[in-house]
Amino acid sequence: MSHYYTKNSSLESNRQSFIFTYDKFDFHFTSDIGVFSKEFIDYGTRVLLNAITVEESYGSLLDVGCGYGPIGICLKKLYPQLAVTMVDVNDRAIELAKYNAGQNGVEVEVFESNCYGNVGASFDLIVTNPPIRAGKEIVMDIIVNSFSHLNDGGSFYAVVQKKQGAGSIKKALGSVYGNCEVVKRDKGYYILKAIKSV
Repeated sequence: MSHYYTKNSSLESNRQSFIFTYDKFDFHFTSDIGVFSKEFIDYGTRVLLNAITVEESYGSLLDVGCGYGPIGICLKKLYPQLAVTMVDVNDRAIELAKYNAGQNGVEVEVFESNCYGNVGASFDLIVTNPPIRAGKEIVMDIIVNSFSHLNDGGSFYAVVQKKQGAGSIKKALGSVYGNCEVVKRDKGYYILKAIKSV
């Protein structure tokens, strides 16, 4: 069985499109079988987008586990100064993210990577709606190893449901960064933020 957090381009395709309004923009997204939240932008992603603070000094962003691209594409549209990189292990999601970037008139870099495996650069901002169903090892890889890919003074954001381990992930972030705060709570979703101190 294929999952959204694995390679799955061999699955039957049945693309569908919808509009997502964020800030002052209407975004056009196309999704497909085998990607996360294929019919609409999931609530956790919505809460995360509304909680992120993009500092004026930030020039680069990494979206880890980007899916078909809502986080990176929306933030690029709102903050065009950001050089946005988006990665996912799911090749179908990568294809859709590239397509959706074009549909929404933004230039982003999208490529396949299992967590940070193919990521060589460092960034001012890293965001993730981690694939909880992929298991604790994958999620902790995304959480813990974000530190080495973040520039000094940069911020890491993650959305996690309380019932899916927000407390333990907050503790892990705190041990790696020396800080972690819950910047928003909404219907059981926690937005966690950690800053890489200079």
